[in-house]
Amino acid sequence: MTLPKEIRRSLGIVNKVLIINAGDHIKLIPLPSDPFQTLHGAFNVRKTFKELREQAERVAENAAKEERR
Repeated sequence: MTLPKEIRRSLGIVNKVLIINAGDHIKLIPLPSDPFQTLHGAFNVRKTFKELREQAERVAENAAKEERR
């Protein structure tokens, strides 16, 4: 999918987006160019990046489902 430059700029999309299937529509969530820098020092956990990513995806999917209700 290609979004026109004007739309990307207005939404703050630089590189990547998280696409969430919200049933009757999709959600595009702009991701920071360096998520590690954004989160640096924000929390201290012993989970792997993969575990954290899976958890974040589940939370985002649940939030999208709740919005549809």
